[in-house]
Amino acid sequence: MDIRKLQVFCKVVELKSFTRTAEAVLLSQPTVSEHIRSLEQELGQKLINRLGREIEPTPVGRLLYGYGRRILRLQQEALQAVAEYSGTLAGRIMIGCGTIPGTYILPGLIGAFRTRYPSIKATLQITSSRTIAGKVMEGELELGVVGARWNERSLVWNRVFADELNLAVHPDHPWADREAIALEELVGEPFILRESASGTRRVIAQILEQHGLREAQLKEVAEIGSTAAVKEAVKAGLGVSILSRRALIDDLDCGSIATVAVRGIRLERPFYLIRRKNRELPPVAAVFLKFLLEEAEETEA
Repeated sequence: MDIRKLQVFCKVVELKSFTRTAEAVLLSQPTVSEHIRSLEQELGQKLINRLGREIEPTPVGRLLYGYGRRILRLQQEALQAVAEYSGTLAGRIMIGCGTIPGTYILPGLIGAFRTRYPSIKATLQITSSRTIAGKVMEGELELGVVGARWNERSLVWNRVFADELNLAVHPDHPWADREAIALEELVGEPFILRESASGTRRVIAQILEQHGLREAQLKEVAEIGSTAAVKEAVKAGLGVSILSRRALIDDLDCGSIATVAVRGIRLERPFYLIRRKNRELPPVAAVFLKFLLEEAEETEA
């Protein structure tokens, strides 16, 4: 069985389209069709049902797909194991991150990792925690770093880094000169929220609930989809918000934002490294996973 034909077949099953498969594997559509026809002829079995524009694997096609993925994964492992042995490990890692880890943590770690393996490239997608989790479960991303954890049993969760959160206010806000405020004072104060899928927002809701309050009690004045935009809203005097200290450093240094403590509460959130349970990672991603866990252990020590 030709492994290239098997690769094309698996991609057809995944993308459900001969046209998209042709684009993905850099072949013409007639060549893709010929690979499938040749594989069916070799096996003496119909592998793909063409239902108008819909393409679905037959029962034996689904069976072959399961074995095909394992064969292709083993091929990649063999090639990358040899490459790692010879010091030439190469490939691309697909990673998803929330705003804070994607902006302030992962770029430096990827740079350090590439000093060891300069032929490895990384694709870093920055989006919401929920979106990242969905893409990891679907196999579109190999790893994710998110700022909240929830009950999703199909994922493996490893705590890797911690993030300090600060209550950010305009420098002229009455709280700016106070040493601390009570959490209850947030209720009724104009508050800027992140979007509903944000890890930061989820953690804020959890902190409020732990102290007998609800997010709905906050006086929401805006819901904004990025940390940078929330900072600008705070600087414009629109309201107060809770943000990562990593994102506030430059603004604190130049005095455009002030922070105030919340009495008796440590505003902190962990970041979690997530991957699909019972799905073996490609060797490049597995090596990066090990690197991240080692870096996290050193940071937490």
